[in-house]
Amino acid sequence: MASNPVTWFEIAVSDIERAKRFYETVFALSLTKLPTPGGDDYWTFPMSETLMGAGGALTTMEGMQPGGGGTLIYFSCEDCSVEQARVEPAGGKVLQSKMKIADYGFIAICLVTEGNRIGLHSER
Repeated sequence: MASNPVTWFEIAVSDIERAKRFYETVFALSLTKLPTPGGDDYWTFPMSETLMGAGGALTTMEGMQPGGGGTLIYFSCEDCSVEQARVEPAGGKVLQSKMKIADYGFIAICLVTEGNRIGLHSER
């Protein structure tokens, strides 16, 4: 494999405005609307083709449902306790507070306003 296996992600949401507010608040960023052929609401996270990591979007695409199923996306953070502290004021819930994961840094697991679980990861 020439690169990391994940190249893009889509997070299903039922209330796009609520989801945008949550992610923009927790990660202190702005999402960008991307036009789609089907006219679905599709808001991308900031991205660059020259940086490591996968780009992705929030979507209300038909056939995709939010929920706490088997997919867990980890967002990279400088110190995941910072983003973790923003989760509950933004309407989410911290399921697992920041914890050490051996030599791989730290993670926290959160439940977002749309019912999806996300992970936060940091080296410190």
